[in-house]
Amino acid sequence: AGMAARVSVLPSRRRCLFDDPVQIRVAGLQPQQAVTLRASLVDESGELFQAHALYRAGSSGELDLSRSPALGGSYLGVEPMGLLWALQSKTPHKRLAKRNVLTPFCVDLEVYEGHWHVSRLLGKCTHERWFLGEGVKRISVREGRLRATLFLPPGPGPFPGLIDLYGSGGGLIEYRASLLASRGFVTLALAYMSFEDIPAMPEILELSYFEEAVNFLRKQQQVKDTGIGVLGLSKGGDLALSMATFLPGIKAAVSISGSSFNSFIPLKGDGFTIPVHPYDLGRMKISDESGLVDFSDVVDDHTDPATWNCRIPVERSLAKFLFLSGLDDMNWKSDLYCRDAVQRLQQHGREAEFYSYPGAGHLLEPPYLPLCKVSIHRVLGMLVHWGGQWREHAKAQEDAWRRIQGFFWQHL
Repeated sequence: AGMAARVSVLPSRRRCLFDDPVQIRVAGLQPQQAVTLRASLVDESGELFQAHALYRAGSSGELDLSRSPALGGSYLGVEPMGLLWALQSKTPHKRLAKRNVLTPFCVDLEVYEGHWHVSRLLGKCTHERWFLGEGVKRISVREGRLRATLFLPPGPGPFPGLIDLYGSGGGLIEYRASLLASRGFVTLALAYMSFEDIPAMPEILELSYFEEAVNFLRKQQQVKDTGIGVLGLSKGGDLALSMATFLPGIKAAVSISGSSFNSFIPLKGDGFTIPVHPYDLGRMKISDESGLVDFSDVVDDHTDPATWNCRIPVERSLAKFLFLSGLDDMNWKSDLYCRDAVQRLQQHGREAEFYSYPGAGHLLEPPYLPLCKVSIHRVLGMLVHWGGQWREHAKAQEDAWRRIQGFFWQHL
């Protein structure tokens, strides 16, 4: 009560999804008034993430972030979603990730008088951003060896089916799968490392485990019988390529920041094993003052024929492929490794789409999740440098998300 300004978020539907762009507006300011907008979000572990930007109201005392440029703060220029993608934690090296997709992230949007000496709060609102669309079902899967979560869009379908894999940090990561289900895909988030009874660093990964996941998904009645898609980030990227190469049911695969060879854990198939591409942790570069680990040189030269038995023979696959990588990936030479796979596919007359994003880092996530440049790798227990520039990374995530969905709609 008694606040001068009204902050609103449009469209003000009951449930806005985290990957929905919105229009943030402020009304009731003085003409040309200097104000500071601040966004605050507390994650599930109690960590505070904040962003702020300096604005000047228009002649009618209104502010529309899709038209008004930020004059300073966390970002500059017209950035309708800047207050979200620029969120940063007070504690260094925290990654904003959703653990429980059944609850939203609540973002407090506040407008203060003035630019540098922020004084009076003029208005505020709270905006809920969900990872689960209305009517999407979340089903925990513990069937056979499977450790997974199934997300079903509302309605009888049939819908295209996807398997979603995260990287070597392990765990059962659900927020990308829940968003994909909210966009019309039956999605199975699958754990394969460091979860419940699955060891942090398994001695071997078995293709039959991933085949179990494909078979489980194919027998869901809401899933279209035209084939399954698989999406993987980092280590999940090379697993997605392996699944598309060796498992008959995979029609389309997306590799994000992945590699064209089998990394870190041997992959056992039916009568064959793909060994681990040679690497040497002695080539990690650890910076003295920050303890930051640069991991990008640990892998032996992938063009050396001595390493080719570790390659994933994607050229044998009949699936369609989409490769995405960031050119500012400081963790993995993902751009180089993607090019290797694309080249081999093209030499064999196979189709592949490939996009590499200038200024984007390793962790290409769904849109509006802020860049995480550095965080603790859950399995290695080290501070890892992921790379990325704030604005470029944010733009890359929006573009990649649109391409991923378009690719799966097209081929499934």
